[in-house]
Amino acid sequence: MVLLHVLFEHAVGYALLALKEVEEISLLQPQVALENANAVSEGVVHEDLRLLLETHLPSKKKKVLLGVGDPKIGAAIQEELGYNCQTGGVIAEILRGVRLHFHNLVKGLTDLSACKAQLGLGHSYSRAKVKFNVNRVDNMIIQSISLLDQLDKDINTFSMRVREWYGYHFPELVKIINDNATYCRLAQFIGNRRELNEDKLEKLEELTMDGAKAKAILDASRSSMGMDISAIDLINIESFSSRVVSLSEYRQSLHTYLRSKMSQVAPSLSALIGEAVGARLIAHAGSLTNLAKYPASTVQILGAEKALFRALKTRGNTPKYGLIFHSTFIGRAAAKNKGRISRYLANKCSIASRIDCFSEVPTSVFGEKLREQVEERLSFYETGEIPRKNLDVMKEAMVQAEEAAAEITRKLEKQEKKRLKKEKKRLAALALASSENSSSTPEECEEMSEKPKKKKKQKPQEVPQENGMEDPSISFSKPKKKKSFSKEELMSSDLEETAGSTSIPKRKKSTPKEETVNDPEEAGHRSGSKKKRKFSKEEPVSSGPEEAVGKSSSKKKKKFHKASQED
Repeated sequence: MVLLHVLFEHAVGYALLALKEVEEISLLQPQVALENANAVSEGVVHEDLRLLLETHLPSKKKKVLLGVGDPKIGAAIQEELGYNCQTGGVIAEILRGVRLHFHNLVKGLTDLSACKAQLGLGHSYSRAKVKFNVNRVDNMIIQSISLLDQLDKDINTFSMRVREWYGYHFPELVKIINDNATYCRLAQFIGNRRELNEDKLEKLEELTMDGAKAKAILDASRSSMGMDISAIDLINIESFSSRVVSLSEYRQSLHTYLRSKMSQVAPSLSALIGEAVGARLIAHAGSLTNLAKYPASTVQILGAEKALFRALKTRGNTPKYGLIFHSTFIGRAAAKNKGRISRYLANKCSIASRIDCFSEVPTSVFGEKLREQVEERLSFYETGEIPRKNLDVMKEAMVQAEEAAAEITRKLEKQEKKRLKKEKKRLAALALASSENSSSTPEECEEMSEKPKKKKKQKPQEVPQENGMEDPSISFSKPKKKKSFSKEELMSSDLEETAGSTSIPKRKKSTPKEETVNDPEEAGHRSGSKKKRKFSKEEPVSSGPEEAVGKSSSKKKKKFHKASQED
């Protein structure tokens, strides 16, 4: 008897279920729509699925019937693994029940965790479909070129309105100036033509960039046939002209932005056919990825779909070119060669878009080489000169592209290092500012800075007493303080040590200050200097640390009594 197994795909993994009983119901109902997991949607047998089926299904493949929801994955399993797969019919109803009770069929899986897994898988699948690559923002190019085309239409419409409006007052200006933006600037500058004189001739030359035109405008204003105009009308014309001028300036800045984005996203395509035409191809295709998937025949007539379908319907001649007609190559070609060069150019555009879409470090090297090939083919149609082979050109392009990619990576690494250095400096400055702000008053800051210094100085002061270092100021005050403190205030120091360790160094600090202030007044400067010299000479003679301390303290006492008697 053939045992029926059911393969179920879920966000947490694959499940292989053995079917014990089945009720063949709802066979006449419409087929239930199934949404498979991310790997199954492509119709490819994953290695995990292969391992699962080979591990748990019986080895005799003829006795196994596998029910699968998706016909694509069923065909792939049957082709690669050899298991008989069944789709549709009762399998759809069984999988619908499995989907409903899947959290009860698998041990350790709850309904909440299954819902979370499905939600996470759905988000990741949708995110991968929405944006193929985060770094290539071709959506910005699509919006920019659409806005650029709309601005061109609006600027032309508004400029014609300014020409008609200002033409009632100064009709001769239309024949002299052809450019829309320049006409609007001149209408804004001239205003009333009766006020135009020789003093404004220099400004007119700056606006028209032509001395002859400036002189012609000045002469025409003196003998114009236009009607007189009121001040309020001039104010409205000037304000509207300023709007048109601002729109034309924004159009130039937007074109610069589009060029920079095209050089980043599709450098080869922009080098081959230009930024504007390349951006229109990307916008018409929907994205750079879609354009890369199109064949050359589709790229050739992209933008001429209406003419194509009309020709197919009427059985007429199909169009030879679409958006690529705006390229300079087709305009330079002869009438009999326009179709041939458009087909060749569409082929190169398809190659360039694929290089830009799927290369890790996009460069303009391939686009420049492809442009050279189109130039050679154009000259071949005119002069008959045989162009280079595509293989030789691509070999040169590969070598140059590797060098350009290495240079780009070096620049990126340098920029990253500079950014990290700036970030470290900024963090250090923030840490310094936070440490300064944390202290409430400057006196507290000084106390905090003094305390660790004094603690550090206590250790080196004890070492010279033991080792006999030649420092008279320290060696004079320290043993005296230790001697007086150890004999006279022994009980009080023991009590203070039990009370706390912070009170002892404060008294130690206060005693030498008082002695250094009072000793010079009682003993005098000469006797103090003699004592220091004698003590510094006798101190290094000590054989051990303990003997040096004892001898120095006894000799010092005797000399101190002698010095006081002499005074």
